[in-house]
Amino acid sequence: MKSVKVKDLIIGKGRPLTFISGPCVIESEEHTLRSAEYLKNLSSRFNMNFIFKSSYDKANRSSVNSYRGPGVEQGLKILEKVKLEFDIPVFTDVHSSEEAAMAAEVCDVIQIPAFLSRQTDLLLDAGKTGAVINIKKGQFMAPWDIVHAIEKIRSTGNENILLTDRGTSFGYNNLVSDMRAIPIMQSFGFPVFFDATHSVQLPGGQGHQSGGQRGFVPVLARAAIAAGCNGIYAESHPEPTLAKSDAATVLHFEDLPRLLKEWIKIYEVVQEEELCTVCQ
Repeated sequence: MKSVKVKDLIIGKGRPLTFISGPCVIESEEHTLRSAEYLKNLSSRFNMNFIFKSSYDKANRSSVNSYRGPGVEQGLKILEKVKLEFDIPVFTDVHSSEEAAMAAEVCDVIQIPAFLSRQTDLLLDAGKTGAVINIKKGQFMAPWDIVHAIEKIRSTGNENILLTDRGTSFGYNNLVSDMRAIPIMQSFGFPVFFDATHSVQLPGGQGHQSGGQRGFVPVLARAAIAAGCNGIYAESHPEPTLAKSDAATVLHFEDLPRLLKEWIKIYEVVQEEELCTVCQ
């Protein structure tokens, strides 16, 4: 598996567990900075890679009345401030070729959202920026179909690719997580994350917005780490009930110390087992 460098972090086999987290959407500059500071300090206690994630625009909200974020220009200024003030890599999603170019000037990782993971022009233009690209596997996609998105990025000469599984559509308003997807996607040669919070969404489950089952995040994250993922992607918030996006699924900051401790223990066991297998 290829290792991928994100700022000063190395992501890949044999490397520390990587944690991608932050509020789903940028709510304000102050809120974002406070969240980034807390998450950086917390992750440093566990000797793990940390990347701060938040979106400047949630372009795929269920309702036209849902909060989307501050927009690309203001949002990127806030993310740049996070990056400079706390010296941590930052990560956001993009929705158009123009946004990809703008975001790549600030962000260490730009993400292709799951719903856009087959959009050829977006993938090509994102790849051309030279930034690290995280491709979220579409809910409608088999894990082996991600290879086509990978090939589109690689055709631009960009080999800095991360992959993320966020669950698969299972009937109406539901997702299911198949842990076989992790080794299948890793077989294409790039690190794979498991998005533990989006995987427990109930898309459109509340009619005008998505619902979710936050209580299942810990068990799915444990399963994904045991299956060999290279990192956990889990959005978080200081007050989930007040979150302006994904309030039903984001993790509460106060639950993270216990969860990170648990995830690191499982990850270390998996790494030891892989090392023993190689030695044999």
